[in-house]
Amino acid sequence: MAKGLIRHRQCGCFHFVTFSCYRRRPLLNAATAYGVFERELGTVRERYGFVVAGYVPMPEHVQLLVGDPQRSLLSIALQVLKQQTSRKLKQRGETRFWQRRYYGFNVHNHEKRVEKLRYMHRNPVKRGLVAKPEDWPWSSFRHYATSRLGVVEIESQWTALRRGNQLTEHLRYAEKDGRVCGLPPFARKKAKDGAPGPRRGPGV
Repeated sequence: MAKGLIRHRQCGCFHFVTFSCYRRRPLLNAATAYGVFERELGTVRERYGFVVAGYVPMPEHVQLLVGDPQRSLLSIALQVLKQQTSRKLKQRGETRFWQRRYYGFNVHNHEKRVEKLRYMHRNPVKRGLVAKPEDWPWSSFRHYATSRLGVVEIESQWTALRRGNQLTEHLRYAEKDGRVCGLPPFARKKAKDGAPGPRRGPGV
């Protein structure tokens, strides 16, 4: 944890988290490495019982939008995630794979949550790695755009509908303007009507 940075743990909100590869080197810059990270994120999510609203691994860092774990502190879950991925990805002769600390802050409302999701999903485009967010296969974008199930379960309206519309607290229907939290605008009416999601669209 960065010195002087105050975090309110177990607050019931989301946390926007960024952590980097050792010395900001592009140690994740391979399809196999991105795949390993996704699988380990899915495993750690299940082990510690936290929801993932969004994620994107980049060549030299990772960004997550996650909830508080049910079975530990977020800092412990992230430490295990970094240990597991480091064990599988660290090359011979390398002493470290990740920087020790991570940066994060609390996300308390729907608007800020959507802002962070858009920022994450557009990061590969901004960096010139792909032309469109959907062209970057290792992120939560495709889930929001198509409702497709991926390696990591994303806590969204799509996921809630598959559970019989049993929404977690942070995905309750927003009071203002009758909006549905957790969905891109084009899909909100579909979700409120209980219809299956579209197979294309701008996503979040």
